[in-house]
Amino acid sequence: MKTLIAALLATLLAVGIGPATAAEGEGAPKHDWSFSGVFGRFDRAAMQRGLQVYREVCSACHGLKYVAFRNLEDLGYSEDEIKAMAAEYSIADGPNDEGDMFERPGRPSDYFPSPFANAKAAAAANNGAAPPDLSLMAKARPGGPDHIRAIMLGYEDPPAGVQALEGLHYNIYFPGHQIAMPAPLADGAVEYADGTEATVEQMATDVANFLMWTAEPNLEHRHSMGVKVILFLLVFTGILYAAKRKVWADLH
Repeated sequence: MKTLIAALLATLLAVGIGPATAAEGEGAPKHDWSFSGVFGRFDRAAMQRGLQVYREVCSACHGLKYVAFRNLEDLGYSEDEIKAMAAEYSIADGPNDEGDMFERPGRPSDYFPSPFANAKAAAAANNGAAPPDLSLMAKARPGGPDHIRAIMLGYEDPPAGVQALEGLHYNIYFPGHQIAMPAPLADGAVEYADGTEATVEQMATDVANFLMWTAEPNLEHRHSMGVKVILFLLVFTGILYAAKRKVWADLH
């Protein structure tokens, strides 16, 4: 019985997002995410807006190398929409019959291309600091999506007596408050297809939603499976308890 209870508690902890607060994510303000908790689900509209922010703003510096265009079906896009979106990108391919590499329009099976040829090129274009790939960022940083959202909202003028180092920018939520990335967002930076007002806070929230999905696309399946396991354990525990009562009743 104790083993079953312990397993039930472990399952309850496993299916949630779980606290991820460490030195890097402690200062990030908490947001009420739709995907939090055992019954959490992704907000498709927010993820589509987040993808738009990534494509129009973030993709100039950050890659998304673990996400294929066909994966965007999870966000609610149709096959034709995905084909059209992929075709907007130029993908390096080859060699051809002459042994040369060539460029072609993207296909649904392709992955989002990197904005830079390699890490050295990325660093050279960004004051020596190569922008990280964003595919797994929501799971790689303590605080997860809260951390991502906070960083984009944390740009301020440094307080009196504090001066950002050359090439760095002051951010209240970044460890050490000095970050190489300039403020990426400004009100109205994108024009949302669904008519939502593109404030900095809205865009930061939307792109954090999207990046949570890129980092854990199976989250909803995991939550659903977790609920089923919990229900099974509850029923099984009840059956065992009833059987125990029956056995001991016969012995007495």
